[in-house]
Amino acid sequence: METMTVERVIDASIDEVFAWLTTTTHFTSSPLVLRCRLTRHGEAAPYGVGAVRSHFWLIGWFRERITHYDPPHATEYAVERSLPPSRHELGRMTFTEVEGGTHVRWTTRAEIPVPVLGAVLTRFLARPVITRTFRNILDAANSALTPHPQSETGPGRCRA
Repeated sequence: METMTVERVIDASIDEVFAWLTTTTHFTSSPLVLRCRLTRHGEAAPYGVGAVRSHFWLIGWFRERITHYDPPHATEYAVERSLPPSRHELGRMTFTEVEGGTHVRWTTRAEIPVPVLGAVLTRFLARPVITRTFRNILDAANSALTPHPQSETGPGRCRA
């Protein structure tokens, strides 16, 4: 099993960051994620415990179930099915308020279940794609949630 972790501070409130990153349709902000949808609502919230998400990435299809939901501090998921097949022990996002915004830590633990070559394929193929995709999604969250100051000239103004 390979553990993959990506971290980022996003310049927005913990509530905003949690809401954005737990809404699976936002994942398509990454060029490596082609389609995402919520296929079953969770028990207490749309993306709460029991929710089922379907993701289609360039590297395959994943069906995930939310197993833990503690807004705005943490969410966990398990990949129930995937094509190509994968073994998955953990998917977790944690959110912590810090100076300058919200610290996000996204961890997954998985492997490609191929005899003999599985560990090598996981480390040199799956790991770079997964961590790059996580980074792209966190970058998209930062862009979407970070306030963008208006230019000094503003609309309808001219600079002399």
